[in-house]
Amino acid sequence: MSVPVVSLSSGHKIPALAYGLGTTWYKQSPGDIDQKTKDGIKLALSLGYRHIDGAQMYNNEAEIGSAIAESGVPRSEIFLTTKAKSWGNIEDSLAASLKLLQTDYVDLYLIHNPFGATKEQLQTAWKSMEAVANRGLAKSIGVSNYAIPQLTATLEVATIKPAVNQIEFHPYLPQDELCAFMRKHAIGLEAYGPVTPIFRATPGPIDSSVKILADKHGVSDTAVMLRWVIDQGYVSVSTSSNPQRLKAMLEDVGKFKLTEEEVAQLKDVSRAKTYRHFMPDKFQAMGVVP
Repeated sequence: MSVPVVSLSSGHKIPALAYGLGTTWYKQSPGDIDQKTKDGIKLALSLGYRHIDGAQMYNNEAEIGSAIAESGVPRSEIFLTTKAKSWGNIEDSLAASLKLLQTDYVDLYLIHNPFGATKEQLQTAWKSMEAVANRGLAKSIGVSNYAIPQLTATLEVATIKPAVNQIEFHPYLPQDELCAFMRKHAIGLEAYGPVTPIFRATPGPIDSSVKILADKHGVSDTAVMLRWVIDQGYVSVSTSSNPQRLKAMLEDVGKFKLTEEEVAQLKDVSRAKTYRHFMPDKFQAMGVVP
């Protein structure tokens, strides 16, 4: 068994496990290439990761571009995602990103967040996203951190629907209403922070159930959390700076599946706790609680 792929509404396929360049690899500001970050990306590619999830905001697109160029892995075999830092100046942002990434296209381009934008600004931004897609600079386009009102505003003017919405998603933040809306409109889900319950929200009601499933399948707790996302037809974005953990993560995810009953069990035992780790203040300002 290998890591699954997910079909997007754009007609393209996306690997269901991404090597993420946020959190651990985030740089406070652009500057000289960080060799540790670059080496981490090269290691991920050498291990078999083929989905790289970056962003202009992470200040490490130069590291991604350099690592891919030196990796020996053909660009055509890599699913490369980056994100516009804000909803303004989409086309200029992508041009700058492509230069740093040393490529003439990305497989997926996202608006990183809608924070502070009016409905009209989001709609203008989406038309700019469609423009870069129509020019072949992005094979698929989407959004990140959008709630239902922001998605609704976008869909009102869209001739190309968002292929994905990348959101914080895990058993303590299942976002049922948002997920139902996205399914209705064929918007794929990418989950960042999928392992939050076992690394950032312990102790919690899910702990023993995750351990039982990990032992049953002969995998790590991390792999159980990643498959909880993947086995719902979604994409997990995760990372590690530990080479052994990174290798095990890919191997474990590719060798088992959770049943529908196991997915439901983890969701049910998690209902006693709700937790948003990333940017809760920003979402509160948008009227999204938690």
